[in-house]
Amino acid sequence: MSVLLIILIITIALFVWGKFTPDIVALMSMLSLFLTGILDLDETLSGFSNPTVIMIAALFIIGEGLSQTGWTALAGQKFVKWAGKSVPKLLVLVSLGSGVLSGFVSNTGTVATLLPVSVSAAWSIGTVPSKILMPVAFGSNTGGLLTLTGTPPNIIASNALAENGFEAFSFFEFALIGIPLLIISILYFRYVGFRLLPKNTTDNQPINIDSEMHQWIENYSVGDNLYRLRIRSMSPLINTTIGQWDFEKNNNLSIVRLRRRFPNPLKGIKRFVEFPTADTELRYHDIITIKGSTEDIDKLILKFHLGIIPFKNDNGDLKEEFINQEVGMAEMIVTPKSLFLGHNIPMGLYLEQAGIQLLAASRNNKPLKDKNVAVKAGDAFIIRGTWERIEALKNVYKNLVISGSPESMAKNVDKLTYKSYISLAMLLLMITLLVFKIVPGAIAAMICAGVILITGCVPMAKAYKGISWISVIMIAAMIPMGIALQKTGVAELAANSLVANLGSIHPIVLLGGIFLLTTGFSQAINNSATAVLMAPIAILAAQSLGISPEPFMIVVAISASTAFLTPVGTTTNAMVMAAGDYKFMDYLKVGAPLLLIFFIISLVLVPLIWPF
Repeated sequence: MSVLLIILIITIALFVWGKFTPDIVALMSMLSLFLTGILDLDETLSGFSNPTVIMIAALFIIGEGLSQTGWTALAGQKFVKWAGKSVPKLLVLVSLGSGVLSGFVSNTGTVATLLPVSVSAAWSIGTVPSKILMPVAFGSNTGGLLTLTGTPPNIIASNALAENGFEAFSFFEFALIGIPLLIISILYFRYVGFRLLPKNTTDNQPINIDSEMHQWIENYSVGDNLYRLRIRSMSPLINTTIGQWDFEKNNNLSIVRLRRRFPNPLKGIKRFVEFPTADTELRYHDIITIKGSTEDIDKLILKFHLGIIPFKNDNGDLKEEFINQEVGMAEMIVTPKSLFLGHNIPMGLYLEQAGIQLLAASRNNKPLKDKNVAVKAGDAFIIRGTWERIEALKNVYKNLVISGSPESMAKNVDKLTYKSYISLAMLLLMITLLVFKIVPGAIAAMICAGVILITGCVPMAKAYKGISWISVIMIAAMIPMGIALQKTGVAELAANSLVANLGSIHPIVLLGGIFLLTTGFSQAINNSATAVLMAPIAILAAQSLGISPEPFMIVVAISASTAFLTPVGTTTNAMVMAAGDYKFMDYLKVGAPLLLIFFIISLVLVPLIWPF
């Protein structure tokens, strides 16, 4: 028992110290339990086959599907738009929006999506990000209590009940306490927290597609010389290929994109050909986006009997034309050693080897108006390609600089496609399977995550990136600690101590003790690790009193998600720290009153909803 206590104390100390990542600390703890003979091999590795771990990994993929296909970005854009110019309204909306989103998407994914739009909105309505971002982080932590899958501690608490012979919590059961706590959190920030939040100034503006697009229009004239042309019934282009006409050589024009008026998915005819090549066939009523001079376009219209469709050189039209979940734009700068130097490259041309399209160029901060650009060192280009090709471009051509983060920009695309509805359908299917208990939770999550992967809503590479492996491995490696606490009697000793000192007074006093102990751990170590540690202690404490463990497990889930006092308690707190220029004391000043309110409300409502 003493050896286990030493390992536990060292593990917690390493979590607090932060020198090593949480997964490494958990793995070292797990190996220590085996090497000291406390656990056998099966017990040591049991966490990696635990349904909780598998379900959480699958949930990351489902959340990534919603993020990659535009749902989270769309939701963020909408509620920021609804706020208008009102700071209090924006505060309420970001808190509510982050809370509701995090009930279905990971807390980290929610904050990652809402952070840029929240910061942009704060600046646009005349306030600073520090007045908005902490409510986003705290709202996401609270919103995780709306559903079973909202945050890992909920799943851990529910599965702990099931493993001990009790009925697990239903999917929306957490909402009985989650909704009141979220409402209280919103009201707190609206009337009290807003006054406590600091007014810090910062220049760290995150990437935002709309602002980037506006900058590209100004600095590169990216929309100049772009035209949409429709192929009419008498056009000789019908049923020919682009290569037959060699538009680049004969007409000094580049076909940038093609839209089919009559797509036929059964025959493999997609609505859009994002990067037309020489083999691309032209059909009646196709709409082609072309880059070239007005004079050359006029000649093309007369020669091939084409109709012209108005094209607005503004954020909305360019974004609609060129950016979606698969295809995006970025800024590329050529260095003195680049292979592009000396090449004469037409704007609008798709470079198949590089997988990019050059849309516009700038030299010495002045747009280059020529159709063909002789590349020089220091030239900057607006490029278009799939998000993956843009991200990989700097690895393929080492002497190029890609400005910003294409992967982050991709998640801010709010345009919905058929894949968006597949991702949403899978979320609804998972909820249905869980609510009606048709299959176990891990299987339901795996089925839906599998469909999202098979249908390409999330590319396999992005799916692996979207999973927080640190969290998954940490939870798997910490589960053996829970087994060790029970096997050695430490959990029973801790439970008996709580019962002897607090339970003899009243079960609510014991409930309060478990809340304070759990929230104390959560301020310094990961909420999942906290829930794994406290779950067996809470269950044994309830059983020793002969009362229901349900209220105690609900309190474990709640208090594990109340890391309001420090920036290191959760990833979401850390994510907003730099953007809001928060200090350690800012979290303590703003979070302490909210934590006290959560403590009181939990002790009042939990026993009423889940009686002892």
